[in-house]
Amino acid sequence: MKTQQIGELGEKEACRYLKKQGYKILKRNYHKIIGKMIGEIDIIARKGDTISFVEVKTRQSEAFGMPCEYVTKSKQQKLIKTAYTYIEEEQLDSNYSFDVIEVLYEGRKIKELRHIPHAFTVSA
Repeated sequence: MKTQQIGELGEKEACRYLKKQGYKILKRNYHKIIGKMIGEIDIIARKGDTISFVEVKTRQSEAFGMPCEYVTKSKQQKLIKTAYTYIEEEQLDSNYSFDVIEVLYEGRKIKELRHIPHAFTVSA
């Protein structure tokens, strides 16, 4: 399976999971160009009065570390800037959460899914 297919598999499973948990999916693969930087948010979802900006990390194993460890500070900053753009575009006034969903798979089957709500925050 190609990397793009693996990512798509993980995102679909993450959306299914979020829906089962009572989230409404607002956007998938939201892209924005901010200056020279291109930002992307895998999933934007709402549950109650909270909007979650979700980064999905799909891996076959944890041999090289946990999937969430690949959401580096640099990646977090891009996600935050992209989220601010979305918030402004949609003129939202809500609570916000930056979440990570780890998806572990074997072949074409999902072995495990872990949701890490509030995985990181906006630091001053």
